[in-house]
Amino acid sequence: MSAETQIKDTVEANDVVLFMKGTKSMPQCGFSSRVAGVLNFMGVEYQDINVLTDEEIRQGIKDFSDWPTIPQLYVKGEFVGGCDIVTEMTLSGELDQMFEANGITYDKDAADKIREHNA
Repeated sequence: MSAETQIKDTVEANDVVLFMKGTKSMPQCGFSSRVAGVLNFMGVEYQDINVLTDEEIRQGIKDFSDWPTIPQLYVKGEFVGGCDIVTEMTLSGELDQMFEANGITYDKDAADKIREHNA
């Protein structure tokens, strides 16, 4: 199976997917840690894909999204963005709206706490 097929299948089979360096319980870079931390704190169920364990997936995800950096977040098959975009969307409430529009369960109080802490 090609990396592109594997990525496409993963993104289509899971409501929320984070391609990251490391895992949700042990991120291996600060940017991946930030995005995983937001999702974990908000109680979002998501599939984590450690790009460090497979060079074809690591390069393939960049080609798949036409986005040069990792982490990369997908919601319901749609590429959302990397660390900066996810951070901005969290602080503006856009991420909440995206989760609500797509039926993704998350802790609204936790999302509000993130915004309060960063105000």
